Amino acid sequence: MPGMRTVAGFRLPGHRVHGPAAPALAAEGVPAQAAALAGGLPARADIDPAHRWRLEDVYPDEAAWERDFADAQRALPAAAAHRGRLGDGPAALLLALQERDAQGLRLERLYGYAQMRSDEDTRVSAAQAACDRVGLLATQWTAAWAWMEPELLALDEGMLRRWIAAPPPEAAGLGLYGHALDDLLRTKPHVLSVAEEQLLARAGEVARAPQAIFGMLNDADLTFPVVHDEQGREVELTKARFVRFLESRSRTVREEAFRTLYATYAKQRHTLGAILAASVKRDWFVAETRRYGSCVEMALDGDNVPVAVYDNLVAAVREGLGSLHRYLRLRRRALGLDRLHMYDLYVPLVAAPEREIPWSQAVDTVAAGIAPLGEPYVRRYREGIGARWVDVFENRGKTGGAYSSGLYGVHPYVLMNYQGTIDHVFTLAHEFGHALHSSLTDEAQPYPYSHYSIFVAEVASTVNEALLMHHLLEGAPGRAERAYLINHQLEGFRTTVFRQVMFAEFERLIHARAEEGQALTAEDLSAIYRDLNLAYYGPEVEVDPEIDLEWARIPHFYNPFYVYKYATGFSAAQALADAVRREGAPARERYLAFLRSGSSDYPVELLRRAGVDMGSPEPVRAALRVFARLVEELEGLIG
Repeated sequence: MPGMRTVAGFRLPGHRVHGPAAPALAAEGVPAQAAALAGGLPARADIDPAHRWRLEDVYPDEAAWERDFADAQRALPAAAAHRGRLGDGPAALLLALQERDAQGLRLERLYGYAQMRSDEDTRVSAAQAACDRVGLLATQWTAAWAWMEPELLALDEGMLRRWIAAPPPEAAGLGLYGHALDDLLRTKPHVLSVAEEQLLARAGEVARAPQAIFGMLNDADLTFPVVHDEQGREVELTKARFVRFLESRSRTVREEAFRTLYATYAKQRHTLGAILAASVKRDWFVAETRRYGSCVEMALDGDNVPVAVYDNLVAAVREGLGSLHRYLRLRRRALGLDRLHMYDLYVPLVAAPEREIPWSQAVDTVAAGIAPLGEPYVRRYREGIGARWVDVFENRGKTGGAYSSGLYGVHPYVLMNYQGTIDHVFTLAHEFGHALHSSLTDEAQPYPYSHYSIFVAEVASTVNEALLMHHLLEGAPGRAERAYLINHQLEGFRTTVFRQVMFAEFERLIHARAEEGQALTAEDLSAIYRDLNLAYYGPEVEVDPEIDLEWARIPHFYNPFYVYKYATGFSAAQALADAVRREGAPARERYLAFLRSGSSDYPVELLRRAGVDMGSPEPVRAALRVFARLVEELEGLIG
């Protein structure tokens, strides 16, 4: 549940799943690519097996999954056998930790397999049911082990540290958990009694209710009227089609889709406001219960990230808004508009190259782009492609978008819906950044340190994208393609840095109201959101009143203080990719060591050793200087 610490070795198991780092509207829960109409899509069985991921590497069949699920259920009572015995000695403590790890690892594999099998064809009810069953099992697992952290913290700290530091055989291998136990001891002021921890764990399903209710309303119950496409034909509006309409060259199409979508949300604004307010109040309840001074402090404490990192990020981006306003001014001129509206922000300034890029060419292009990371890194990437880590093409019922999923002890997987565009080539580079981060971490780290923090998760994916961009710019055949690529990069900055930081400010402000005991109605949420849009988009954009309700459709707000990590990760990645290009081997080795580190240290420290100090605003400022230079170059290319 929100507020649960995710320290290494003491976490709710969950396989690592990472999607695109917020290109365009993807961070709002909309697939990065507009969903194709179902008609004409092949059945899954008609996709070449070479282009389907090989889930048999996890379980050979559903019967094997069912046997492991039954074993996991039978193993849960073993947690109680260790209760009250952690202080018997290092061997007893080690056995308990190993049992918890074994159960957690099994649960991750069960969940990962079920979720990916479901994503192959979301119409298959048995696969959906398997996901629900594993979700319930995860809640039971959390409750079964909820006693462990309080009992550990009740032990004498000096004795515990002596056990960790003792040489074999006295320590019985307990030194492996040294960082995890240090991290747990760090959080001691926020760990409750055994009874309280178990109560919070059992309340997990209830605590997730706002997110679940929002998901059902937003994804299942909300329907949208018809709008008109570029040919004047009536088309039912959907969230996925909304993305395509906002990218239309026809302003009439863009405006109609924009106003229609938000008119639909406006009819549910009070319900949606109540759901988000309940989520925020839930966050404050947990933060208060765990004795934190604020919700943001609780959210960042899991990664041991100082709140100053959050504050520095917001301050640095606020300083750089002038460059964003300059880019928006260029956008207005390039589109030939007297005034830029919110529905004009996503139409490409430069047409994408019309050529279709075959899958094999995309694979080779990414390999060439990531070559600065060294031959072993590229070889691992190609081996993953050949070993069917990737589910490549669309089929009927397949989940949209793209993601990477890490499974310790097996290998990572990548889901795509490849369409042959340059954007999808970048998506391949992005997702394999995640996948190779997981692969290198799993190879180098024991299971307790295999779950790298979300704070650093977007670094590896964005480094790959930055290197690919540099490669493509070097080989761009003319001004038009160079302008397209630069605009692509600028949109990455706009949506992943500026937009996500605006979201981060919104989260901070609405949680502060709950912390101060103030009301949080739909009108309050809309007023706060409007003020932020006015500040961020500046004088170049007409902030249409409909955008005041955008908060009502952003699912990330139900995972509080998450989106800022997109911006920190993006900024760190720009610095790391630049260092690899400039310095060569020394920077490359520092970066690869970072990828192998998992959660063996705190994320800010891991990045510092790689060469980026996120405790300072300088990496963000440096990234924004790159943004300013790109705006200037694009001005020269398109006027």
